[in-house]
Amino acid sequence: MHTEKIIEENKQGKPLVTENNEGNDKKLFIESYGCQMNMSDSEIVASILAKEGFNTTQKLEDADLVLVNTCSIRDNAEQTVRKRLQYYNSVKRVNPSMKVGVLGCMAERLKSKFLDEEKIVDLVVGPDAYRDLPNLVEEVEAGRDAINVILSKEETYADVSPVRLQSNGVSAFVSITRGCDNMCTFCVVPFTRGRERSRDPKSIIEEIRDLKQKNFKEVTLLGQNVDSYLWYGGGLKKDFKKASEIAKSTAVDFAQLLDLCATEFPKIRFRFSTSNPQDMSLDVLHTMAKHENICKYIHLPVQSGSTKVLQRMNRQHTREEYMELVDNIRKIIPECSLSQDMITGFCGETEEDHQDTLSLMEYVKYDFGFMFAYSERPGTLAAKKFEDDVPLEVKKRRLAEVIALQQEHSHYRTKQHLGKVEEVLIEGTSKKNENEWKGRNTQNTVVVFPKEHYKLGDFVNVKIDSCTSATLIGTAVGYSKNN
Repeated sequence: MHTEKIIEENKQGKPLVTENNEGNDKKLFIESYGCQMNMSDSEIVASILAKEGFNTTQKLEDADLVLVNTCSIRDNAEQTVRKRLQYYNSVKRVNPSMKVGVLGCMAERLKSKFLDEEKIVDLVVGPDAYRDLPNLVEEVEAGRDAINVILSKEETYADVSPVRLQSNGVSAFVSITRGCDNMCTFCVVPFTRGRERSRDPKSIIEEIRDLKQKNFKEVTLLGQNVDSYLWYGGGLKKDFKKASEIAKSTAVDFAQLLDLCATEFPKIRFRFSTSNPQDMSLDVLHTMAKHENICKYIHLPVQSGSTKVLQRMNRQHTREEYMELVDNIRKIIPECSLSQDMITGFCGETEEDHQDTLSLMEYVKYDFGFMFAYSERPGTLAAKKFEDDVPLEVKKRRLAEVIALQQEHSHYRTKQHLGKVEEVLIEGTSKKNENEWKGRNTQNTVVVFPKEHYKLGDFVNVKIDSCTSATLIGTAVGYSKNN
């Protein structure tokens, strides 16, 4: 059974590799941990350093520069990165000229501690400072430690053409927003990635056009909160009220951007992530229903089924408002699948609150989810305001109950596909059988089927014959009309 859709795990970062640029003589080894935004950022970093003479490599021992793009969302993620840094340094003892750097959210959160106290890296770069990498690398190569973790109010890297790292040549990420204004009490993102700002839609369209020319078939629009996308000429979203009337009248919101992308590129399949319930408008749902090439799948984090807990988390919606949104999704896009993020054992969570979470799950019956026991993150509002008072064994027991229920619901949802013929985009070879392709349907469910004469990147109609709780198993019956 493919459990990666049922429980989020601390995935081991993989060395990210792209084609070599002729003439580049320095080697970059880069690993990325955490969310899809980190993967997208790593592609931006590779692009910036390619212009400085770096080619990527999969061999750590050969690297002149080693970078790890980090995640701070949970303690386990940070501990995984620390172990990798220890390993890098063991290799560095053999190759003293190798330099090691930390990128991303841990870099922003821990800042100079890596350089001053722990002395395990040479370079610390926050998410908004990647343009400064050439200067920082120069500092490091001159024998000096280097750090830039200044958060920006404007940086979106809109003009940087990302290098597609370890790309399957079929699907790609396109970042449309950076930062987050929501200030959920459990979350470090507003502190590590700064305030919300959106990217010029023209630059987004140009990046997608480049992907189309390179024969990519699917694009995922990315942001910490894509539904907050708002372009009115640049600047922070919070300053929109101060914008001129002309800027307000010509502003582009997420529903309009989604419509623009789907209309401009009818042969490309679009996804988006991540949505915040308080910001998802009915216009977005109607746009999804309007366009066949917008996938019928929404990742809709809820975190808890208890309104009391949601208030403590500073989520700007109640249980009832979330359920109303789900009802609207089911009404406007009946075939839409939903996934969740869920935290068990948040500060002050009672057994009644936990039962509210289970009953909400019963109401929605999510297709899959990402579930965690709460771990306090230093610097967050929850760490400052609330006591982490739910015992670990209670957190784990509640998490186990949530996971078990999600597995039940996942199997319920996959069984609904049995006997249907569904369009699947081939993304690669099945992990379990080299004679089978794997891909995803519009609902984001993994589908595997015999390879036969089909090839990577084909849109294929597949009859679903059987399933597990996370995977559909079928037989191809021909190319789809979109191929």
